[in-house]
Amino acid sequence: MDAKIFTLESSLPQYPTFEEGIRRAPDRGFRLTPAQTRVALQNALRYIPVELHEKLAPEFLEELQTRGKIYGYRYRPQGDLKAKPVDQYKGKCLEGKAFQVMIDNNLCFDVALYPYELVTYGETGQVCQNWMQYCLIKKYLEELTHEQTLVIESGHPLGLFASKPDAPRVIITNSMMIGLFDNIKDWEIAAQMGVANYGQMTAGGWMYIGPQGIVHGTFNTLLNAGRQRLNIPSGGNLAGKLFISSGLGGMSGAQPKAADIAGAVSITAEVDYSRIITRHSQGWVKHIACSIPEAFEVAKRGLESGAPTSIAYHGNIVDLLEYALERGIHIDLLSDQTSCHAVYEGGYCPVELSFEERTKLLKEDRYAFASAVDRSLRRHYEVIKGLVARGTYFFDYGNAFMKAIYDSGVHEISKNGIDDKDGFIWPSYVEDIMGPELFDYGYGPFRWVCLSGKDEDLHATDQAAMACIDPNRRAQDRDNYIWIRDAEQNALVVGTKARILYQDAVGRQQIALRFNQMVREGKVGPIMLGRDHHDTAGTDSPFRETSNIKDGSNVMADMAVQCFAGNAARGMSLVALHNGGGVGIGKSINGGFGMVLDGSERVDEILRTAMLWDVMGGVARRSWARNRNAMSTSEEFNQTHANQGYHITLPYLVDDALLDSLLG
Repeated sequence: MDAKIFTLESSLPQYPTFEEGIRRAPDRGFRLTPAQTRVALQNALRYIPVELHEKLAPEFLEELQTRGKIYGYRYRPQGDLKAKPVDQYKGKCLEGKAFQVMIDNNLCFDVALYPYELVTYGETGQVCQNWMQYCLIKKYLEELTHEQTLVIESGHPLGLFASKPDAPRVIITNSMMIGLFDNIKDWEIAAQMGVANYGQMTAGGWMYIGPQGIVHGTFNTLLNAGRQRLNIPSGGNLAGKLFISSGLGGMSGAQPKAADIAGAVSITAEVDYSRIITRHSQGWVKHIACSIPEAFEVAKRGLESGAPTSIAYHGNIVDLLEYALERGIHIDLLSDQTSCHAVYEGGYCPVELSFEERTKLLKEDRYAFASAVDRSLRRHYEVIKGLVARGTYFFDYGNAFMKAIYDSGVHEISKNGIDDKDGFIWPSYVEDIMGPELFDYGYGPFRWVCLSGKDEDLHATDQAAMACIDPNRRAQDRDNYIWIRDAEQNALVVGTKARILYQDAVGRQQIALRFNQMVREGKVGPIMLGRDHHDTAGTDSPFRETSNIKDGSNVMADMAVQCFAGNAARGMSLVALHNGGGVGIGKSINGGFGMVLDGSERVDEILRTAMLWDVMGGVARRSWARNRNAMSTSEEFNQTHANQGYHITLPYLVDDALLDSLLG
């Protein structure tokens, strides 16, 4: 049999038009040496048939010099890449078609932050590096069979490799840099040269489902913060409480919707007016305020009435908070969700600059921009410190905000007074809330996509998931039962038909098996399962996911790598491992999965082992770190699953009095 050649066409594609009103990624500057520039062009042109090099070489050079990267715009398909029903894609296996649905959903105008630059969310999180890679990946997915695995390395489709039906169909890694070079400066050079892709979490893992993907976690965080700090009773909500934060981009856009569902009044500051318009038109924020007094006046009416009230303030969060501090306005809950993992790359707008000035300075003088960021972060820190002293509960929402403040030179934010390894004076939301209340039990952001694109399939899966939850088992189960019960009326879908539902290991397994049975019985079309990499076992990051691990292993990445490897060994349809997701390059290793439910017994067998592994590996690690809720969960799991071949190592606890007498 003749070998099939996977290559781009030898005819030159027509250059696409760019639609008005679609956000574009900022130019972060061009900083390659002449030798590196030469290599960058060679790297981009290796995707292109030789007869087109003379035409495209100058085009690519112009992109590199004026956009900061080679995106290969000429190879972008025209128009909106809105996901279609799975049966409308070409492919030789269901998984190959399903992954095309997910990629297009990541890049459609309704979902992607910068669609033309392949950025899904988080300022820099890309599906892949350039449109040549996108086109080639699509070609491979159309030819992929159940006897092959497609390997993706930092957006590059390395090729198809012979495997077997119960092996992964796609294995993805992104920006897995050698330790010596694992820093943002060296990463930026590698990215401009076309060899590193910032996959964020679910962008490069093709499992992003719009802001819905974070709204349940934000809802859980706000509700549990209220219970812990504001004396909100179980079953109560945040009516009459004020929550303030910033950011209305991909993930941060979930904040006003989550606050509304939790019953709060919220003000979310955003400097990019286009993001405000997007969230308002999608129904994710109710009111727009263009001045600080207006924002607080609308908030006051909501607080007095007790009605959920979400306000987008067009302006800088620092100005908003300084106004509140000066006038004695009480803020109950306070956070930040700007893209501080890319703080010097445009993810945080300095208070002294408008959004437009930020974009201009980012291109023209990165040193001056970085200095402005540092000054703004110091002001931001001081105003939060003042508000906290007056009774506000501030928590870091996992965007590396406090790490960015520390890096700006404010070392007093360090908890141990020496370095940043033990965290900071204010808690990460994982440290105080998500970790002990959810992750230590195994509850995390389980999600699914109805590949048919049908509303009735999503409704049927909502009902099936709700039937799998016992609301009387734990308080978390009660919250999750109410969440899925009300999901449809809360209008959470942006993009394709998808849902998120926090569940523990056994809950995820039960729901997954129920869904696969429904596919087998023809009650719904095929379904793609996945999760945010931000989960119990998926991510190692001392500044977020492992911030409530206090045995010193919070700086180790063994868990995420083991989770990724174990999911591959057990046959998940897609497995992904990234560097940097959520909090930035060199600060996190995260892994995710995608599992296509085709109704087969083969998939049932994979689900029975893989779903438990994906969660309980993380619970076990948290138990070994002596987290009490994880220890009790592991002990219970040992009792209920011993006859299935499971056993988790449990720690002995030393008496503190013994150590006190020994160490003084």
